[in-house]
Amino acid sequence: MTLHPEPMPMTDQASARAGTDHVRPAAATAASEALPAAIAQVNGVLLGKSREVRLAFATVLAGGHLLIEDLPGMGKTTLAHALATTLGLSFSRIQFTSDLLPSDIVGLSIYEREQGAFTFHPGPIFAEVVMADEINRATPKTQSALLEAMAEQQVTVDGETHRLPDPFVVIATQNPVDLAGTFPLPDSQLDRFLVRLTLGYPDPVSEREMLKEPDRRGLIDRLAPKLDADRLRALRAAAARVTQSPALIDYVQRLLAASRSASGIAVGLSPRAGLALLAAARALALLDGRDYALPEDVQSAFVAVAAHRIVPAPDESRPREALAAALVERVAVDA
Repeated sequence: MTLHPEPMPMTDQASARAGTDHVRPAAATAASEALPAAIAQVNGVLLGKSREVRLAFATVLAGGHLLIEDLPGMGKTTLAHALATTLGLSFSRIQFTSDLLPSDIVGLSIYEREQGAFTFHPGPIFAEVVMADEINRATPKTQSALLEAMAEQQVTVDGETHRLPDPFVVIATQNPVDLAGTFPLPDSQLDRFLVRLTLGYPDPVSEREMLKEPDRRGLIDRLAPKLDADRLRALRAAAARVTQSPALIDYVQRLLAASRSASGIAVGLSPRAGLALLAAARALALLDGRDYALPEDVQSAFVAVAAHRIVPAPDESRPREALAAALVERVAVDA
């Protein structure tokens, strides 16, 4: 799989830059200058996972939610904690279990005798970064309590709507091997996650560093915020302004069309998947200090954005990631 194709022709790059030679707002400029230090800080805690950390930051900048699927002990919780602390956002962890109820997540209304009325008591979802740990251990009814929150940034309890914080990010984890007593996420909920990551085993050098300093989680307590909610909102606005050229949109459309006709794929990518892919590409461009997105941004994000949205054919043995990688390999950047 080629992740770094030849750049677009200069004419297309000029087109991509057209209309972007404006001065960034001061807030976005200041926040962008803090991004390298923020990424470096998380990389200092989660060793040897620079690609995954970069995609996690891109997810947040694109206004999306993150699903981390891996074995226990791979750093899923560490990444979530370090990301929230570095971003300077409030953090809440919900341990999903089979007896967890929707009200345990969103909150509930309790009758206050002194006031003679019901008062809403917010649940742990009212935080800027919410970690849904082992999300597939909860029942579908409880899992669905997250759907409105992730899609609409609000929850409805007893007919009353409550807005969630801005920014609001869900980082969910699940163990793909120990499936006893679990409830797989339906495709409708998987689609709510902009990016799905697998951390995997560390390389030998990084693992040795971890073994020399076993209290890796203790490092989180010593982290200092590098951003805050205001600067993150400015960065999100800057990412939304990153230019996507007509040639780039053509490329994304070809990827979407190829997923719908490829052998081994029963259900291809939806238009919403295309929007998610472009949002991730714009965020990656911003992380590189560009105000225009390129095909390599799309390719860098494609497997993480598209694989969990692909439904393999019943007789297909290849995993979703392999099917997504094959699409990138097959579809040309230029028509």
